[in-house]
Amino acid sequence: MNHTPDKTLLKYDYEGMDTASIKHSLANRMIYTVGKDNFTATDRDWFHAVAHMVRDRLTERWMETMRSYYNTDTKRVYYLSMEFLIGRTLLNSILNLGFYEEAKTVLQELGMDIEEIADLEFDAALGNGGLGRLAACFLDSLATLRLPGYGYGIRYEYGMFRQAIENGAQVEHPDNWLRYGNPWEFARPEVLFPVKFFGQVVEYRGDDGHVRHHWVDTEEVMAMAYDTPIPGYDVDTVNNMRLWAAKATRDFDLKYFNEGNYTKAVEDKTHSENLSKVLYPNDVTEMGKELRLKQQYFFVSASLQDIISRFLKQYDDLSLLPEKVAIQLNDTHPSIAIPELMRILLDVHHLGWDKAWDITGRTFAYTNHTLLPEALETWPVPLFERMLPRHLQLIYEINHHFLNEVMHCYPGDVERLQRMSIIDEQAERQVRMAHLAIVGSHKVNGVAALHTELLKQQMFHDFNAFYPDKFINITNGITPRLWLHQSNPQLTELLNGQNGKSWLTHLDQLRELLPLAEEKSFREKFRRIKLENKRMLAEKIGHHLGLSVDPHSLFDVQVKRIHEYKRQLLNVLHIITRYNHLRDGTDRPVVPRTVIFSGKAAPGYWIAKLIIRLINDVADIINNDPQIGDRLKVVFIPNYDVTTATDIIPAADLSEQISTAGTEASGTGNMKLALNGALTIGTLDGANIEIHNEVGEENIFIFGHTVEQIRELRHKGYNPREHYESNIELKRTLDMIASGFFSPGEPDRFKPLIDNLLQQDPYFLLADFDAYVATQERVDALYLDEEEWSRRAIINVLQCGHFSSDRTINEYAEKIWNIKPVLHKHPG
Repeated sequence: MNHTPDKTLLKYDYEGMDTASIKHSLANRMIYTVGKDNFTATDRDWFHAVAHMVRDRLTERWMETMRSYYNTDTKRVYYLSMEFLIGRTLLNSILNLGFYEEAKTVLQELGMDIEEIADLEFDAALGNGGLGRLAACFLDSLATLRLPGYGYGIRYEYGMFRQAIENGAQVEHPDNWLRYGNPWEFARPEVLFPVKFFGQVVEYRGDDGHVRHHWVDTEEVMAMAYDTPIPGYDVDTVNNMRLWAAKATRDFDLKYFNEGNYTKAVEDKTHSENLSKVLYPNDVTEMGKELRLKQQYFFVSASLQDIISRFLKQYDDLSLLPEKVAIQLNDTHPSIAIPELMRILLDVHHLGWDKAWDITGRTFAYTNHTLLPEALETWPVPLFERMLPRHLQLIYEINHHFLNEVMHCYPGDVERLQRMSIIDEQAERQVRMAHLAIVGSHKVNGVAALHTELLKQQMFHDFNAFYPDKFINITNGITPRLWLHQSNPQLTELLNGQNGKSWLTHLDQLRELLPLAEEKSFREKFRRIKLENKRMLAEKIGHHLGLSVDPHSLFDVQVKRIHEYKRQLLNVLHIITRYNHLRDGTDRPVVPRTVIFSGKAAPGYWIAKLIIRLINDVADIINNDPQIGDRLKVVFIPNYDVTTATDIIPAADLSEQISTAGTEASGTGNMKLALNGALTIGTLDGANIEIHNEVGEENIFIFGHTVEQIRELRHKGYNPREHYESNIELKRTLDMIASGFFSPGEPDRFKPLIDNLLQQDPYFLLADFDAYVATQERVDALYLDEEEWSRRAIINVLQCGHFSSDRTINEYAEKIWNIKPVLHKHPG
């Protein structure tokens, strides 16, 4: 075309939210998008028609939101995360847009149930657990608060693996979540950026006489954008999540194709596109490490090229970048963004070092999510040198400037320089990505009060001394729209009936309802809702697992990633001890319990997988023991994801948050469970401390060694065998596991677990066992008093206002990003 296109806004009809408009829109989407009529349409066709009907309404608001950001010349935040655990989108979008009842009515008239249609959607399992779900909650809050925020990540073709339990063991299957297409995304083949790997760096002198660098002889992969609209609740703001898919620079080599060698012809394409194939490749092997680092750089490079391209459409002075752009690094995975922005500023735009570094440091901020030293990413220098040679040069230069500053502050302190260096010189040289993130960011935040203090006092003590104003705390939060409004509609309705719906965007308003906890009639309504949620979960357990559980029993829930520090094994030790009490006969009142586990172990984490096997073997013995009956049941629900969480959490009576003190950065499962009326049994770890402070000491069950006491145990020399020898109940429990009581066909199956506990016990399970069992007895005693249990559970719900992700995002906006809401109104 050689004419100039008309840039005036295209006119379009706004889609209504009334039943007539929805019905008309649904018919159009079925015919024009799905390509079926109501005679040939399957249930899945109806899901796609409904999804596209909803997407139309999202899209109108999305376009207007994006235009409003350009028109108001606003600063934007870009949230870089390797994970976005979005889950399902249909119900969330309908509820946020505010036409659930209308959509439900239309579908009923057509002979369908909205919940059954929604159940056909696959979870977008683009995350591993808390990190990815937190990112998804943050996107929801950014839109709800009308803040100009974008998410950037990877469009994994296969998400987190689908977990099956076969003969008690975890088996991983591919999670092909895109099997039937993704109706929510918009492919953007025109938004395509080259991402380079390998090659070499050539120095040359520019016209101004300065030394420049050119990265040549590289391999290239193309990053193609896929956009997903993210709606806020009860507002017209719809923000964007942009995920990158890897595409080959060419589809096939015609020479090989013409020779009939099709496999060779598409080899480059297949190799390139493997980059975005699967979430978190196993990085135990060298090939796995290389692919994981490639993934990180791939999405970071594409995102930064996109951000700079968008910025330069409006501004021509890169020194304004920190005034218009904030980039948040969600953990260390995207920290390669710091040298990548330096490369763009130095090598592409030819800024001087000092100016480029000033821009970079004022643009980035870093969130740390771990207290485990082994979880802080490091990469071998040889791998970096081979894959990203220019970036290694830049990291060396950043480190040189940084260590010079440290040396001038602490002259002669060589050990401090070694501790703080971005390059770990011990044994095989490694690039410390957390150090890079700290040095290259203007703010670093922890995600719970204790976590942040431990970062400042222990893990990053030297950095905190050097940068006294850089480290701050912003406690994590959860979106009440998903974790209460959507997942627990009956409790939502009960709360709405007291004071309207405004608490959904101002969760702290629930505190105003605290007097209701003292009203017997309200407690009765609350109990009925909890029992109904338990009945629904019991039905699903019966249907999917063939196990009958009593909804009147105490539902004791531990749902989270399987990891030694989260101490699912301590929970198992208590279950076996409880089992022994029941078999021996006891004169104490028996509180029937259903202990529910769910969670995935990383494929290469064999101890965590062995813990899953133990849970299932223990369950097999206990659940089939006629002497026990319904007094104790153990359930492992496979394939924990967002949807499974929304089934389990509203039904929980007791929330197990029992990680070793000083190991959990924050936790958000603890918040979700408390918000749904579960009492917490937990250690003084992560956000448990803040939950304790909010709900009150009498409304939470705290046990176990504190951080200081754990430190003292380590200092004195911890001997776990002493607990084994001196505690008859503990010894009996461990001996049963070790002797093969729960694995008669393979008596030594769990020997590695017991050996580890008796010889090392790195997470102090045996030290906390007595206190844990005693606290569980306190739980039993309280549960027998249903009125008091209900009162305390209601207080937990109403005192969770602090844990809204809206509060969290407001703190980021004020303390780190310096961004403001952009108000606009949908004209429809």
